[in-house]
Amino acid sequence: MKIVIIRKASHETQRLIAGQFPADWNVVFVAAKELSKEIEDADVLIPENETIPVPILSHAKTLKLIQTGAGYDNVPIEECTKRGIYVANAPGINAQAVSEHVFAFILCWYKNIIPLNAVMKAGDDTPNYRGAELSDKVIGIIGFGHIGKKVARLANAFNMQVLGYHYRHVKADDEVEFVDWQTLLTSSDIFTVHVALNNQTRHMIGTKEFEAVKSDAFLINTSRGAVIDGSALVDALKNGKIGGAGLDVFEEEPLPADSPLRKLNNVILTPHMAGEPDGLYLHFKRLKFFVENTKRVSIGKPPNNALNRI
Repeated sequence: MKIVIIRKASHETQRLIAGQFPADWNVVFVAAKELSKEIEDADVLIPENETIPVPILSHAKTLKLIQTGAGYDNVPIEECTKRGIYVANAPGINAQAVSEHVFAFILCWYKNIIPLNAVMKAGDDTPNYRGAELSDKVIGIIGFGHIGKKVARLANAFNMQVLGYHYRHVKADDEVEFVDWQTLLTSSDIFTVHVALNNQTRHMIGTKEFEAVKSDAFLINTSRGAVIDGSALVDALKNGKIGGAGLDVFEEEPLPADSPLRKLNNVILTPHMAGEPDGLYLHFKRLKFFVENTKRVSIGKPPNNALNRI
């Protein structure tokens, strides 16, 4: 079996990832620009966060499966179906990791961990400090799938008031008060985004929404960068329309070196790694799932969590 992974990674990371697959499988790491050659005899493609152009599929002579993580907006599913290629995702596989990352952002922000660390290391033991307890804070969860539900459970453990909103109907939850979009925006001290990227959610948070939120609100995005209008976000952060943000995803990835987000003191940034908790951009549970699906398609079975029918 030949597994092609579109990913820029260190040799050590490549070694660790390849080591999760059977030893006789050929695991190849490529840059997106090299894909047309390597995909010719590939059995499985793992695109990570790279968009798969439709024309590239014409080079895929033996491809059986395109395997993604939770999101799959980067894969042309209809075209894959026409070509007899399964597409599968792994919903919920990284839910615990991402929900914990959300609270890492929250705790760093409200406990001032990053600036307090900096001033202590600079020799100042009496910094000006403004923090807050999480108890009774209102957290608005946008999107109530696997990750949103885990975030809600953690929030309840901190005695927070939990509001929920989903653009599609979801089942009621005893620990969450579901509200309309405007109520969530105006009432939340913290709002965290957990929706798939599609035509309904692209730029669902923009200038109008930033005008509605509390001026000290804290925004977290660990879903997809394009759910938030990047220009409107920078404007809101610069001009005090929101208090701050914790961002793991961006409209353009990797985040450009000259991005204004890198220079703002009211933003905490991480490089799209919330769902990979095991170090060096690894999530062993996720890789185990990928291996299982590869084995299934190798013997003619459909993968788990198939997004299309062949």
